Amino acid sequence: MRVQCVICDRIEKIEDYSPLAKKLRNRPIHTYMCDDCNNRIRKRTEERLATGKFRFFRSNDLEDDW
Repeated sequence: MRVQCVICDRIEKIEDYSPLAKKLRNRPIHTYMCDDCNNRIRKRTEERLATGKFRFFRSNDLEDDW
């Protein structure tokens, strides 16, 4: 399956029967990010969290506590 990164527009190929491919086929709202973009966003988010001035809201964890 050919997929395109939503940030850098890089086209990559993933396995047709992988869980990620199934998620992208069945739920079009889900988007694909390449590993480089994903790692860059993860790194910058962790840097903001380390400053202490950034609040990270996790929606799924809050619903489990209720």
